[in-house]
Amino acid sequence: MVSKGAKRRGPLLLLIVVTSLVLAACGGTKVGSSNSAAPTTSTSAKACGTFNLAVNPWVGYEADAAVVAYIAQTKLGCTVVKKNLSEEISWQGFSTGEVDAVLENWGHADLVKKYITDQKVAQDAGPSGNKGVIGWYVPPFLAAAHPDIVDSKNLNKYANLFKTSESGGKGAFLDGDPSYVTNDEALMKNLKLNFKVVYTGSEAALITAFRNGQTQKKPVIGYFYEPQWFLSEVALKHVALPAYTAGCDTDPKKVACDYPPYELNKVVSVKFATSGSPAWNLVKNFSWTNDDQNLVAKYIAQDKMTDDQAAKKWVDANPDKVKAWMAG
Repeated sequence: MVSKGAKRRGPLLLLIVVTSLVLAACGGTKVGSSNSAAPTTSTSAKACGTFNLAVNPWVGYEADAAVVAYIAQTKLGCTVVKKNLSEEISWQGFSTGEVDAVLENWGHADLVKKYITDQKVAQDAGPSGNKGVIGWYVPPFLAAAHPDIVDSKNLNKYANLFKTSESGGKGAFLDGDPSYVTNDEALMKNLKLNFKVVYTGSEAALITAFRNGQTQKKPVIGYFYEPQWFLSEVALKHVALPAYTAGCDTDPKKVACDYPPYELNKVVSVKFATSGSPAWNLVKNFSWTNDDQNLVAKYIAQDKMTDDQAAKKWVDANPDKVKAWMAG
């Protein structure tokens, strides 16, 4: 989650390339593992074949993948292999043939140039329908107690509230999974804020920090985003950064502005798009709202449904949308 060129959740170490793709092909169904699901019938399986679907490490994406995979399996007879990968490694899979589709892309101009423009192994597959927002947030109790804290110009006077053992005498600013690419460290420096970015390690840990902050009335500030089901549980308050303008984030080292709005899109391998697979039509036509995604994500994260259970519940309740996605 970040600037158009920078991206929302981004690169791990570049040396984890083909090895990571191979290792990701084993395991369970959640983020951090992979899952291969059997097709409904052998006849339809031949028509669809294997569908390699990247799953990036946040529950909103897991919701996308749950629904697309469920439809591909149960209605199109595909053998779906979910591969739980960071964003950058997912794109590397386009060139190796190990990834067919990414369902939620947050910008990544550098990856677009490399894999779509230069190598021509991937292509845009259209909007996902989701509107992406990235920013800085605080729990609602804190904004009520200190109304001016929601303007980044006033953060330094509150920095002491956020000190932790990990923040080195500065205020602790929480980020999530280290593979998410953010502008936050540069923003602290360029906006002269007395805060240190501290990585919680995962989306789940970031949510827990915000939830505990609100329930325990403990000051917390950090990176967060929409679509995200948790905002219906705790209505985090957005902290205004200097307004985003086109190009203000071109140089990641000099960025001093807010994150841009995102029209999230899908990306697929050219080989997949020209394969004739019915899964390609499904991915191409797949489009839903933030509310749709948040509902399925809530089923998974809060209601503890499996991906297939969550997907089935949503699919059964939305037959018209599913029918439209499956059209040729």
